Amino acid sequence: MPRGDKSKYTDKQKRQAEHIEESFEKRGVPAQEAVQRAWATVNAISGGGNKSGSGRKKSTTSKKASRSKASKKSGG
Repeated sequence: MPRGDKSKYTDKQKRQAEHIEESFEKRGVPAQEAVQRAWATVNAISGGGNKSGSGRKKSTTSKKASRSKASKKSGG
């Protein structure tokens, strides 16, 4: 997948980026910069495109929670 390929993004993320891009352009931001800022904003909100692959079942926050529980149990 080449850089800048948006095929892995959901329809909702694409709509968000389009809306954000339009609002940046209304504020006077150049078109290319508005596109870049819009996708950067979508990535910041959602963490990027669709995630796939092994090891994706638990979020990082649940891993942290389970680690802190384990450390509290053994810290005696």
